[in-house]
This record gives sequence, structure tokens and C-alpha cells, in this order.
Amino acid sequence: MSAATTGREGSVNGWHAGLHESALFDRNVIAEIQRAARQGVYDIRGFGAKRRVPHFDDLLFLGASMSRYPLEGYRERCDTDVTIGTRFAREPIHLEIPVTIAGMSFGALSGPAKEALGRGASALGTSTTTGDGGMTPEEREHSRTLVYQLLPSRYGMNPDDLRRADAIEVVVGQGAKPGGGGILLGHKISDRVAEMRDLPAGIDQRSACRHPDWTGPDDLEIKIEELREITDWRIPIYVKIGATRTYYDVALAVKAGADAIVLDGMEGGTAATQQVFIEHVGIPILAAIPQAVEALLELGMHRQVQLIVSGGIRTGADVAKALALGADAVSIGTAALIALGDNAPEFDPEYRELGSAAGYYDDYQAGLDPAGISTQEDELTARFDPVLGGRRLANYLRTLTLECQTLARACGKSHVHNLEPEDLVAVTIEAAAMARVPLAGTSWIPGATA
Repeated sequence: MSAATTGREGSVNGWHAGLHESALFDRNVIAEIQRAARQGVYDIRGFGAKRRVPHFDDLLFLGASMSRYPLEGYRERCDTDVTIGTRFAREPIHLEIPVTIAGMSFGALSGPAKEALGRGASALGTSTTTGDGGMTPEEREHSRTLVYQLLPSRYGMNPDDLRRADAIEVVVGQGAKPGGGGILLGHKISDRVAEMRDLPAGIDQRSACRHPDWTGPDDLEIKIEELREITDWRIPIYVKIGATRTYYDVALAVKAGADAIVLDGMEGGTAATQQVFIEHVGIPILAAIPQAVEALLELGMHRQVQLIVSGGIRTGADVAKALALGADAVSIGTAALIALGDNAPEFDPEYRELGSAAGYYDDYQAGLDPAGISTQEDELTARFDPVLGGRRLANYLRTLTLECQTLARACGKSHVHNLEPEDLVAVTIEAAAMARVPLAGTSWIPGATA
């Protein structure tokens, strides 16, 4: 019997000839069972879902040719601006591009990283968001448009900061952990973070999974009214939900009086939560957008209540496809951190010392990020240049916008918001069913047409 038959020879790149790996109990599953058996606690990590789900890559645009004419990129305009908060706010916010920066807290991120996000967003005329834990002076100073997040924890909650914000985002759920609260481990709770959040320094903290001020949508309506009174009805009030029962959640948020809905799919990232949440709770953003649009249309509120979607946005193609499905804008988090320098190859030796590698690092909860982004260690944060980081983010946002414009022009659109589901087809049955667009080469929308 040969060595190949018996499996006695060595491995090549981790593959053992003659051995057959289980589909259910592969090496990753076995390693996780062994880790759980050793430690007796669930695994915590940052980043977002790593499993393959139907995504924007499964959609294609139908470019114009004869039946529709494309726009000439060097001579015909394609606008990208968006106004958010037109329903009730006296001062809606006007953004130059339909790409915003998602909420990422000071605590999860370093102070210089938060400053860089503000610098980059402001350079392109868009907004950034505080995240949990309050507003830092650096963030307010460098953010032309700043959205203040109000989370169940109420960490850093300050009525004066609410009034200094340009919009308020009431966070009911997050795509990486809908139904679950946040986690901030003690080694990231520095003296400054502790002071801002009114917490003991160095002690692990877990945020609540629901707001203590209400138990249902009627109470949320009362809370939104309170926020409007605090801010004199001046600024927009967003409601952020994790994508789960999207149709009903969007309808209830509209009923409660939201000016805008932020919809976060399961691909959305996080600084720290249980891996079982990240991979097994929520639905893909591709499936959630049509449900949200359906709810808004039935209430006569589509484009009246703006829809901002997030979760796995990486390219201008993703932006354009989200807009074509009915979103008014998108929000990016993980991609923004990568643009700042997260997982950069120059730090690969140090990532490897931490048991990871550049392009794989997801232990944001550990506070040991060599790039100085997801840490509160002074020595590490000193490595990060917020001016350079802001410039990189601005370059990335500019590229996303140019790519989105290019695709819109190819479909004959003079504004990116003129993109529509009719411009899209799907290359898989799953994506066609979720996005409610035809399978390429057919008129068939699974579940909707015969």
C-alpha cells in the first residue's frame, strides 16, 4: 500500500494526501471546540462576519448602449450629494457624497484614529459618527458634520454634546450583534476613557442590549420627542437597527418619528463581541435593503425618511448597488479602518507576534493593535499620524465616489440616486431572491415571479 493511500507522508501547505477532512468538523471547528474545552468561555473578537453570504458581488449592472444611452464622463455631470433629515429637522444635513462614516467609539478606537476619521470625512464633505462613549473635543473639532450616537449604555451621555451635534443616532441594534450589547475589556478602559464614560478604569464593561428608557416603539416615540425638545427640533434624529426583522423594525422606527433609518447588515463590523453573534445572528444587507424599502414605500415615506445602509461596503460598486436597491446613502466602518492603516503589511511581523498576520488581525478587543488604531496604549497610539490617516481616508472616499459615479454614468444616470433596481441583475438564485432583481439573462425573480 502506498504512502498516499495510508496518509503517512508529510503535508504540503497544510494538505495531507490520503486524508479527508470532515465538512462539519473541519480544522477550524475542531480548534474552536478544543479552545472552548480549555477555556470554558465563548470566543470574543472584533471585525465582522467571515462566512460567505450573498452580497453585492452577486449583482451586476446593465450598462447603457442602444436602449439607453450612457453619459460621457468628461462632459456630463453625475451628482452625488444627499440631504438627510428632511422630515422634521429644521436643519437637515447636506452631504457632498453618499458615503458616511459609521459609529466607532473612543475606547474601541484611539483618540488619534477618531481625529483621523473626522479629518478624512470632512475633506470629502461627509459625516462621521461618535459611537458609544461620548464626544471627544478632537472629533468635534475635525468633523464638519458629526452624528452623536445614543446607545443603551448611555456612556458619556451629555445633553450639551447632544446640542453640539449635527444629528443624533439612536442605536437600537447593530448588524454584528443585533439583540446583544457591546463589550469593552478593562485593558482598553484608560483613565480618559473611564472619565468620559463614568466607569472604573481597567475593569471589563458590557453595554446593555436594550435601552433602559423604553420597552417598545411607543416609548421610543416619547424618547425621540425628548431629544427633539433638547435640541429645539433643529437636527435630524436617526434610528439605527440591526438587520433581522427588517420590514417591521423599519415601519416601527418611522412610526416613532425617525428622520432617517440606519440599517446595518450582518456583515457589519464591531470592536468586540461573541463570535457566535457575529456569524449566526442577523441577515445579509442584500436581503435587508428591499425589506426596508418595501416598508418605506407602503408608508409613503421612501426618500422622505432617508435610508442609510451599512455592512460590508468596500467599493464604489457596493455603494452604487446599495443606492440602486433604494438606499439614500451608505455607511462604512471596517473599510474606513483599513483605509487608515489597519492590517497594513508593514506591521506584519508584529501582527505575527500576536498570533495573527496582516490582513487577518481581528483581535480589536485586545488593545494591542500595532497600527495604533484600536488601542489605548500610549506607545502604540503615538505611532499613528491622524493627519496622514485622514488623508488616506479622504483618498479612499474619493475613490468610492468616483467609482459610484462611473457606474451611474454607464447606466445613463445624471445623479447616483437615479440608479434603480431595473439597472441590476443577479448571477445567483439566492442573490436574485434576496435583492428582488432578475436572474441574469431571464425575467425571473425567485419568489416574486412565475
